[in-house]
Amino acid sequence: MRRTTSELVAEAVRDRILSGDLPPGSPLRQEVLADELGVSRIPVREAIRQLSAEGFVDAIPHRGAFVSMLSRAEVQELFDIRLRLEPWLLHESALLISPDELAQAEQCVARMDTAGPQQWGQLNWQLHERLYKAAQRPAALNIVRALHEKSERYFRFQVVNAPIRQQAHDEHMALIDLCRSRRAGEAQAVLERHIADAAQQILSIVGRLLDHAAEQD
Repeated sequence: MRRTTSELVAEAVRDRILSGDLPPGSPLRQEVLADELGVSRIPVREAIRQLSAEGFVDAIPHRGAFVSMLSRAEVQELFDIRLRLEPWLLHESALLISPDELAQAEQCVARMDTAGPQQWGQLNWQLHERLYKAAQRPAALNIVRALHEKSERYFRFQVVNAPIRQQAHDEHMALIDLCRSRRAGEAQAVLERHIADAAQQILSIVGRLLDHAAEQD
């Protein structure tokens, strides 16, 4: 499908944010972006609205738009909660999960191998959802879904700034194989390491970007 000008502008600005070229707190001047990208202000305004909805931009009345600040404390809290809920969910699910659900999880892994940053976080959640759903704990699954949605922009920073694709592929396939073998305890332990490693990677990236932003002040 042919993408609109505002979608192309949003992609260009998003890439700059994810790479750190536009550090947290940077102002987004519509006229400057329009000149740099060779477009009118209308698609820039629409792009900023889209990026605001994704959590990359803060639009402040009477002040303008700014690259959203990142938070080490928020990352730590989100992953602390994930570490307490998700390994338990996987342990319960590993005893019940069906071959069809595992096949669907493998399809998610294959799609993640070639997905761009915009799709990677969504596919990562689809994979984890398929691995947890058989636990039949809908309230817990809804909490974990909300955590993943809140973490999605951090996942995008991770996939852009860290060489994680092969590591993620291997760890996800290990989880699937352990669930297939009903080795629930081992699957739980692997998932604990997987979440803890992701937290450390993202904390490192967020710290680097925040330090870079501070140097430019």
